[in-house]
Amino acid sequence: MLPNPISQPDNNSPQSTTITHAITIDVEDYYHVAAFNDVIKPADWATLPSRVELNTNRILELFDEKKIKGTFFILGWVADRYPNIVKLISDQGHEVASHGYSHQLIYRQSQNTFLEETRKSKDILEDLIQKPVTGYRAASYSITRKSLWAVDVLLELGFKWDSSIFPVHHDNYGIPGTPTSAYYLRNSSGEALLEIPLTVATFGNTSVPAAGGGYFRLYPYFLSRYLFNRATQNRAGVFYLHPWEIDPEQPRIPGASLFSKFRHYNNLDVCQHRLNRLLNDFKFSTMSALIDQLNIDSLQTIELQNL
Repeated sequence: MLPNPISQPDNNSPQSTTITHAITIDVEDYYHVAAFNDVIKPADWATLPSRVELNTNRILELFDEKKIKGTFFILGWVADRYPNIVKLISDQGHEVASHGYSHQLIYRQSQNTFLEETRKSKDILEDLIQKPVTGYRAASYSITRKSLWAVDVLLELGFKWDSSIFPVHHDNYGIPGTPTSAYYLRNSSGEALLEIPLTVATFGNTSVPAAGGGYFRLYPYFLSRYLFNRATQNRAGVFYLHPWEIDPEQPRIPGASLFSKFRHYNNLDVCQHRLNRLLNDFKFSTMSALIDQLNIDSLQTIELQNL
């Protein structure tokens, strides 16, 4: 549990100065998303016009304007092809973490494939920035009850913390009933991985996503602000966004379902403005800064086999 803030805001006002939250960017391109898996294959990615450097630079400029540092979970496929953006992120003082390599759902991969891809991504990032990469986030938050073996792989590869588990019900991800604040996941060998879940607001037994992404584009801003504020009254939260989410001019993907198009294209034109407001309304920094606020000795430990 996080230490108590200096002053406690009321439920209606954002905590602009009391708690430092983590702002995180999942660095991937518009064609990497799971919503388009049925119409775009990994073999097609290199043939499509990339927007990832342009959009990541827009976010870096905004962060520089606000004088904040964030954590960038970078896809290995992107780092392989656009190494300069990785170096720029690191050189500007932001934290670099791994988003895996090929943006495939973990529970659809073999354990060996996941191991090799995750090692490859980590090696690429560490070679580019010449620093250890100790944090990880799964593609589409796909560490679920079907893929808990991924925790063993992350520990084997030397990761210290993860931010992949969403404590909600969802069609593609989530482990409902798991803690909503930081905790340890311990495997059968006694090794433990620090898990920092995505932020949810609770209403009785119901958990409502409040961490950003598509929800941030779907909800009106006042609702996103209310939910994030409610979820983080006594602790730091984790917010996430993708570079393509601030890019209304990105190419449209033909053949995708109406639902997939809605998920992906909804409110792209207002997302950067909303992000700007969010950065004014709350105090943000990196995942490591959030971890530094934790009272490590008080964190809950959950045995992996009990999830």
